[in-house]
Order: sequence, then C-alpha cells, then structure tokens
Amino acid sequence: MALVNVETKLATEYENIRRREHDLITGMLDVLPKVDNLGEERMGQMRDALFHADHPFLIVLVGPFNSGKSSMINALLGDPDVLPIGPVPTTDKITILRWGEQSQRLSGADGADTLLYPAPLLQKVSLVDTPGLESIFQKHEQITRQFLHRADVVLVVMLATQAMTASNLGYIQQLKEYGKKVILVINQADLLSAEETETVRDYVMDQSQQRLGFKPDVWIVSAKQGQAARHNGELDKMAWKSSGLSRIEEYLDDQLNDVARLRQKLQTPLQIAKNVNQAALTAVRTNQSALDQYQGITSNIELQLAAQKRDQDKSVRDINTEITGLFDSISERGSAAIQDTFRFNNAFRSLAGGILELTGLARIFRRGSSYTNVAFEQHKAFDPVRELPAVADKLPPRLEGKDIQDIDDLVKYAKKEIEALPGAISSKVIGNIQAPVKYDRVTLQEIRPTLEEIEDEARKDETGRLEQTLRNSMLYLAVFEILLIIFGIVALSTQWEDSQAKILVLLLLIGLGVVALLFMPLRGRILQTGFTNRILKLRGRYIETLSKAADKQIDYGMRLRQDAVQPLTRLISAQTQIHTEQLAKLQAADQEIVSIEAALAKMGKKGILG
Repeated sequence: MALVNVETKLATEYENIRRREHDLITGMLDVLPKVDNLGEERMGQMRDALFHADHPFLIVLVGPFNSGKSSMINALLGDPDVLPIGPVPTTDKITILRWGEQSQRLSGADGADTLLYPAPLLQKVSLVDTPGLESIFQKHEQITRQFLHRADVVLVVMLATQAMTASNLGYIQQLKEYGKKVILVINQADLLSAEETETVRDYVMDQSQQRLGFKPDVWIVSAKQGQAARHNGELDKMAWKSSGLSRIEEYLDDQLNDVARLRQKLQTPLQIAKNVNQAALTAVRTNQSALDQYQGITSNIELQLAAQKRDQDKSVRDINTEITGLFDSISERGSAAIQDTFRFNNAFRSLAGGILELTGLARIFRRGSSYTNVAFEQHKAFDPVRELPAVADKLPPRLEGKDIQDIDDLVKYAKKEIEALPGAISSKVIGNIQAPVKYDRVTLQEIRPTLEEIEDEARKDETGRLEQTLRNSMLYLAVFEILLIIFGIVALSTQWEDSQAKILVLLLLIGLGVVALLFMPLRGRILQTGFTNRILKLRGRYIETLSKAADKQIDYGMRLRQDAVQPLTRLISAQTQIHTEQLAKLQAADQEIVSIEAALAKMGKKGILG
C-alpha cells in the first residue's frame, strides 16, 4: 500500500508540473511571435517544447501494413473498435491517441489526426499509430520525423512470419539513426509454439547484431490473445500476461516510476522554454533600448506641437490687443465728444437748442446733422470702428499660413525619422505621412456677419441713443428755464407787501436757473460712463466672438498637424505598449520557470516525516 501511495504521489507531482509547463509554454507561444528579431527557429523550439509538455509519455508504433499495430492499441485500450482494422489499408494518416473525457477524432491539417479517448492508459502515455513503414517514410516523411524526434520509445511491430526482412532491416536502421530507444515487437505469438517463440527471438536478435550492430529488446506478443483477455469489461490477468502485452504496461510503469527519467523528461521542455525566454527577453530589451531612442521622436513632436500652438495663441492675443486698442480709442474719442456736448460752457447753447426743439426750428438749423453726430465726427470717434474689419481679417490668413508651414515642416521631419528607423519597425508604419489636401477656413469666415453687427452697434445705435438723450435733456432744460422765467415774470408783476421776500424769490429763481444749467455736465458725465461701459461690452463680445472662432480654427490646425504625423506617433506608441506588455509577460514567465525548476527539484523526494 505504501508503494502504491508513493507511486500515486509521484504520478500526481509529475502531472501537476507537466500541466504547469504546458500552460507556461502556451502563454509564451502567444507572446513570442510578436517579438521582433527573435528568429523563427525559436518558435520551432517552443512548438517542440509544447509537444513534449503536451504528451506525458510518447510511444510511436511503426511497422509494415497489417502487422497488428492497430490491434495492439485496441487491446491496450480495452476496446476492439478504437481503431479500424481490416485486410486492406483503412487509413493513410498518422493517428495520435490521447486521453480525453469523451471519444472524439480531430482532423489535423498536417496529415495527422488526434483521437481523444477515455482510456486510463492514455493518462500515462500518448500513442502514435502510423500507416505502413513504406507510407511513413515516403508520404509522411516530414511529420514522421517530427514524431520520431519527440518519441520516448519506438515500437517496431512485425509479424512473426515476416520478421527481419530486408526492407524491415532497412527501416529499423533508419529508426535507429534517430537515437531513440527502439524495441522490436513480434506479433502473432499465438501462432508459435514455445520453442518457435524462442527461435524467432534468437533469430531477430542475431540478425540485429549482425546486420544492424546492436541487440534490441525483443517482445513476443499476441494482439489477438490480448483482446480475448478482456471480456465484458473484465480483464483476465493470466491471459493478459500470456498475451505479452502486459510487458508494455510494465515497461511504461517502470519508466514512469523512474524519478530521474521523469525529471529529465520534464526538464527538456522546461530548459527549451528557459533558453527561448532568455533569448526573447534579450531581444525585447534590445528592441526597447532602440525604441527608447525613438521615444525622443514623439517627445520632440509633442514639444513642437505645443510650441506651435503657443505661437498661434500669441497671434490671436496680438490681434485682440489691436482690437482692444481700437475699442479703447472709440471709448476715449466718444467720451470726449460727449463731454464737449454736455460741458457747462455749452449750457446756454444747449438751452438755445432746447428752445429750438420746442419751437420745431432745430431741424432747420441742424441741416440734417444731429448734435451728437456733429460732435462724434469732430472727434473722429468712429474712425477706429472702420479699422476693426481690417484688423480682425488679418487673423485668418495668419493662422492658416502658420498651419500650412508648420504641417509641411512636421511632415518633412516625420518622413526623415521614418527613413532612419530600422526596417523591422519602419515596415509597420500604417498610413502615409503627408500634408492635408485641403484646408477648411469656414470657422473664421462664418463669424464675419456677427462682427459686422457689433461694429454697427458701436457706430450707429450708440449715436442714436445719445442723440435722443441729448434732445430730451435740452428739452427738459429749456422747459425748466422757461418755467423759471415765467415764474420770475409773475413774481415781478405781483405786488409784494414785503419787498425783501420778493427779492428772495427772484434770487431763488435765478439760483434754480443756474443749477439747472449744471444738469447738462452732470448728465454728460453719466452718459460718458454709460458710453464707456457699453463700448467695453461691445469690445468683450467682439473679442469673445473672434477668440472662440480662433480657438476652433487653432484646434482644427492642431488636429491637421497630429493627423499628418499620426502614422509615426501611432507606431511608436503602439510599439512601446507592445514591448512593455511583452517584457511584463516574459518576466512573469521567467519567474514561473524558476518556480517550476524548484518544484522539479523536489519531485519524488520524501518530506521531513517521510
């Protein structure tokens, strides 16, 4: 019982490590094809390692057609119908038999089918059934060579009546050259007596020694007796042993209970994975080192783009500064015009104007020009408004010209850098580095009506409002002064008992008249403040409208720049991400290899408690 437990523990350890190796190699096979400059031979080595890790133990059966290979396999698996058997070749394909929970045949594109079958034996070993020897060395030479290279043992199956023919000797010699363990299996022992069995064994060994230079293991078996030993799911152990097929199971158990051999079998794919992983890490680090240099290209482009955007923003600020100056000039000149119109020195003129407004004679004296217009024209208050379109219209061509020049410079730079990249990287560039074929100016063109509307407000609406305010003020002043005069006349024409009171009333009326004249400058000061605030708001709207459109245009130009060089920047970004992921996965694989090596070193060893 203790021996069984030890064997079970060893088998479990072996299978656990094998599965870890399989997962490790599968993961590496996902990463390795993407590693530049690794070499295709490394992929071949990893596929070979995967085969070793995928098959716990591999026995390849070869032999002439109708020598009983399929019958032997059916007997070993306990089912006479696993592989088809017939007097004529039933298949010209190689079949790999592996353990599976359900029976399933998978067709392979390389001429080898995989048959999954739930036989206990297949949990220990994978079997490879081949067509006749002539077929595997003629039609299946390449795939046969792959299996023979990976096999743990090769069973050459021959009929007792046809053992050691010249053709069989030639094929055995080729098999021996692969350096694999070759065991000769003589089938149809049920047709031989005990004496004939020994004669055949001796003959085969002598012929091998004489003609091939070595004495192989020779097993005499009967596939027919082996199949007969199983009946209704029960195994007749004596009959099974008599068939000679138990020798194959015993050999397999002996091999799988050999810790050193199992460790060596697991070490083979692990060592391959280790070597390839180190080569891949070296390649990735070399590629990464080169890519770090190319990272400077992206950084340089980003710095250039940032600098170019700053230049464009400065162009907008410069235009806005000019516009601000023009609006400030409008404010200053308009304020001066209002001040001249409402200043105290013009109070009597304003009074006269109010009287003329009352009588309707103002239109005749103005001759079509309003008081405000005359004042604003004298101070040339609206001259800066006429300059606004010319200043604002300087911005679109300035931005466009800079966009086109910068894009051309970036394209030249990107093309030069791509030409300097190694072929393995430059070949991965997707897309063309080129300037755009057209330039969209509509953003800044669309705002022209809005700007014109603001210009008109500054030029027309303001003077109209001021003119109306001025007329109203003059009317109020004229009415007030006339009323004071009327009151004064009434006061003079009235008999006062107290002459001093009469004088006081007259003085009061005169004082009110003088104070009323001060209303105009005060009103003018209020209008100046209102005018300045209004111009400031118009200036804000003007600059905001222009700036928003300019920002959109600048963003558009920056996108054009980025799109022009995107094939290069996208390549470097993608390669950086790929290399980072590759490095992380390969480093994780390296750690797993170390862990598996530790588990492999402990495999089969007793613990502290035995």
